[in-house]
Amino acid sequence: MIRKRAVLAAAVVGTVALGTGVGVWASADGGGGGPAGHARQTSPGRVAGTGADPGRPATASASPRPSPSRSYPLSQAPRTIPAVRSHTPARGPGWRPRPGGRVLVSDPALADEGRLTAGELGLAYGGRKNDVRAGDVRLALGGGGDRESYTMTVRDGRVDITGPGEAGVFYGTRTLKQEVHGGGTAPEGVVRDQPAKPVRGFMLDIARKPYSEAWIEDRIRELGDLKYNELGLHFSDDQAFRIQSDTHPEIVSPDHLTKAQVKRIVALADSRHITVVPEIDSPGHLGAVLAAHPDLQLRNVNGVATRGAIDISKDASARLVDDLLNEYAGLFTGDRWHLGGDEYQALTVRDPQASYPQLAAAARQKYGAGGTVADLATGWLDARADTVRAHHRTMRAWNDGFFRGTSVRPAGDLQVAYWTGKEIGARPPAEYLAAGRKVLNYNDEYLYYVLGQPQTFVYPTGQRIYEQWTPRVLRGTTAVPARYDGQILGGSFAVWSDRPGAQTEGQVAAGIRMPLRATVQKLWDARTPALSWTDFRRLADRLG
Repeated sequence: MIRKRAVLAAAVVGTVALGTGVGVWASADGGGGGPAGHARQTSPGRVAGTGADPGRPATASASPRPSPSRSYPLSQAPRTIPAVRSHTPARGPGWRPRPGGRVLVSDPALADEGRLTAGELGLAYGGRKNDVRAGDVRLALGGGGDRESYTMTVRDGRVDITGPGEAGVFYGTRTLKQEVHGGGTAPEGVVRDQPAKPVRGFMLDIARKPYSEAWIEDRIRELGDLKYNELGLHFSDDQAFRIQSDTHPEIVSPDHLTKAQVKRIVALADSRHITVVPEIDSPGHLGAVLAAHPDLQLRNVNGVATRGAIDISKDASARLVDDLLNEYAGLFTGDRWHLGGDEYQALTVRDPQASYPQLAAAARQKYGAGGTVADLATGWLDARADTVRAHHRTMRAWNDGFFRGTSVRPAGDLQVAYWTGKEIGARPPAEYLAAGRKVLNYNDEYLYYVLGQPQTFVYPTGQRIYEQWTPRVLRGTTAVPARYDGQILGGSFAVWSDRPGAQTEGQVAAGIRMPLRATVQKLWDARTPALSWTDFRRLADRLG
């Protein structure tokens, strides 16, 4: 895994070759080079560049022997994960950390990025200064365009990283860190880079399996170095509710994260330009909440409790969930929210109206004689969206929370988190896209790492993602038409903890290592990668 390294320069200088920095000595006329420190030999008995016999004294008209100069081959594009999208080569020694080097910033807003990079590369943090010199790294805000884009110039023995936004500058420092870590020298030339997709996510189910604060923070550092920008936390489900609550402490499981721990996780993520996206799934997957509120448990016509489902005909159900949404909006400060909405068991039976007459009655009362349970569930999702929208969040819901043929329409600003084509009344992704929805790719065929491999799930491989998947492959193995590419905001690799004891934290980290790298490569640049899978894997091993 990639971890923050407080001091790197000494190890790099001592163990890594110069790479593109190796050049040859040549005469001033640009001819080919011999061994360093030796004049180029021409005809027997003559010294290159003088035209004189070695035994005859030089005359005033003789040309002086030129001083040797360094010549370099054109640099090669840096090898990073994800790969940079453009590199203009140049001749020169490149750059690597050396004693006396500093990291400078053009703007106080870049102080965090500057300090982090200085610590990782073993340089001094010089703050805001204009006296840039050889050996320095300068971070600057400037230019226009995508705020996640950046330009990195290696020239005259120093590095300049510029971008229109802090995130882009940060990604430039990740490229530099990988170059130094993987090869010792950042190659001469200019990198121009930006992501293809604005959402590059990793989702973690901490409800079914508790993960330690330290493990989550290690993943954040890994994600940051790979230029991911989103961490989803699914912390409420049938098995447990995993974050401290002040409004409803009775629902919280014994093994949980405190709010102080979550604040530290969010702060670390912010420092890596990663947005933490919380998910309190409803109206299904609420078993842990309902264990403390059995009066709100959905029951069928025979009085049998329906697993994980809250009774959406009761006003108290809405108040309970809204309490939680409002509470955690103050804890998770990012601009995104996941409402869930999937697998409400009342809608998986043959006749929801007959099986759940109280829901059918509530639907008719609210939406008229033709109101259905699906209408009521859609209205529930819209009402929860209203609660979260008041906190100025962009919202998403699972695709099986959007129902076909309802008289109630899902809120227009809800994004579709597309994960499956197996739901009842399944709709292909193109239907959502044709309706103008923005879509996020969670394709369970490639991007679902489900502990214990229940049902038909198998652990995804990085190779399969790298060689077959793109953000347009939303369902199964078939891509949607290219005309919809702009509506696909990106995607997320997801770890679901269905069988929590199947793997330890360490095994999960090892199992997702290459899939994470393959996924971000395709989210950063969906084109066929230049490297073969074998070479990509070797690069990942070299970068750490």
